[in-house]
Amino acid sequence: QVQLVESGGGLVQPGGSLRLSCAASGFTFSTNVMHWYRQPPGKERELVGSITGLGGTGNYADSVKGRFTISRDNGKNMVYLQMNSLKPEDTAVYYCNTRRVVDGIPYNYWGQGTQVTVSS
Repeated sequence: QVQLVESGGGLVQPGGSLRLSCAASGFTFSTNVMHWYRQPPGKERELVGSITGLGGTGNYADSVKGRFTISRDNGKNMVYLQMNSLKPEDTAVYYCNTRRVVDGIPYNYWGQGTQVTVSS
């Protein structure tokens, strides 16, 4: 079955950096678009950005453009979120996401999330 497992979250000071990882399994990773979402405390989940199977990135949220970068390693079935110049407002649970259509039925898959806290 499809599994997405995020890691790399933690506590970081403002201005610092973190790299989140998402290990994927159970589907043909190299052909799937992957997404990073986040959910700040008390707010709705929002899209951070996306990356195609060939590594094209886009859909970055305005609030993270120029600071966050998504990448992937299809040989390792991994997708990454490099976060630089972190701000307190980046505090959130970060989720890896992908979608598939199986026999005409759309499925939406989520990891368990990893907490990122930006605070001095």
